[in-house]
Amino acid sequence: MTAEQGEPDDRIIRESGTEARVAAIIAPVMRAMGFQLVRVRLSGQNGLTLQIMAERPDGTMTVEDCEELSRAVSPALDVDDPIEKAYHLEVSSPGIDRPLVRKSDFVTAKGHLVKVETSIMVADRKRFRGKIEEADDAGVLIARDQPAYGEDLTVRIPYEAVSEARLILTDDLIREALSKDNKARKEAKKRRGETDEEDTTEADEGSAESAEPNE
Repeated sequence: MTAEQGEPDDRIIRESGTEARVAAIIAPVMRAMGFQLVRVRLSGQNGLTLQIMAERPDGTMTVEDCEELSRAVSPALDVDDPIEKAYHLEVSSPGIDRPLVRKSDFVTAKGHLVKVETSIMVADRKRFRGKIEEADDAGVLIARDQPAYGEDLTVRIPYEAVSEARLILTDDLIREALSKDNKARKEAKKRRGETDEEDTTEADEGSAESAEPNE
């Protein structure tokens, strides 16, 4: 998937094959609605499941957002029909322990604990765990969580070497997510024209599944 197909220039982890075709189809629809794509993934769950992970530019995503986006992308996928078999469509938020797929994700996650896997050897390893100390054009600098004897305390990983990265659930991350979720609820109520007081229920990862499998 290229920038010409509508994805942000700072996107570093890209889909391939069918997942890339799906991303190219839904990205313009999502962008017009004010959402951005996080990840597309096909899995064998429930026969075959197409998971579309999305969020708003501020990183929020409510259950209502997931339902709205599911209703919008389903017709676009029916027209282009990139998946030959019947499948279930699931639109979800990235969740608290979200994957990091853009340079901007790493910048936002500064100070948080992460797991990173690389496609090539970096400092004699391909798996890393630690806190993000900085993220700039040169890559992401991680302070190792438990460095082995003789290893440097930090390691810089070039973005092009990253094959998988995600946040690790911590108390600090949960507190930050709850604060962001409260803000998202208020914004969602404004969009719906509601003026009643903020609901204080605990944050939950939003998702919406199509009731019937797509053919």
